[in-house]
Amino acid sequence: MPKVVDHDQRRVELVDATWRIIARHGIEGATMREIAAEAGFANGALKPYFPTKDDLLTFAFGHVFSQTSERMRAATAGKSGLVALRAYCHEILPLDDVRISEARIVIPFWQKALSDPTKADLHDASMLQWRQALLVLLTECRTSGEVHTRVSDTDIIGHLMTVVLGAQITAALSPAEHSPNQLITQLDGYLQLLATGD
Repeated sequence: MPKVVDHDQRRVELVDATWRIIARHGIEGATMREIAAEAGFANGALKPYFPTKDDLLTFAFGHVFSQTSERMRAATAGKSGLVALRAYCHEILPLDDVRISEARIVIPFWQKALSDPTKADLHDASMLQWRQALLVLLTECRTSGEVHTRVSDTDIIGHLMTVVLGAQITAALSPAEHSPNQLITQLDGYLQLLATGD
């Protein structure tokens, strides 16, 4: 009887292998042959799933976004106000090996999105979901009286997105100067300013 292959699981295995290769050799070193070997597949076995490395990178970005969003839901469950807002942001910040690996996937995707409208649209749609979720959390903070600043919600969300996404670059490029503790302290400092109204 033919073996039943879980194609979705295989795609995830390939993304996981891609993370490990990029962590060791960078995006340029992540050849399809290297990725196949890392995942334990024959080189030609990748073609039905990802005809090109570009296709793999696009899927990897979507997978990272889905994973992060799922963590956000879990991290904020049962929480509200600034506690929930802080927990939400923590899931984007590169605070551990998993989230740093995710950043190493996202950074080359951004580079590709600069000249690829399809990738740019995927990125825009993904970031819109996060901004909308942040607005919901920030509105809760305002309603509960935890945020007193006169800075507009639009500007606050823009700043938070800049902080968490920018941290993916700085932590990947210079981790010694942007440790998890430093990133958390920076975020907490900004949230404190929102709370005090300064």
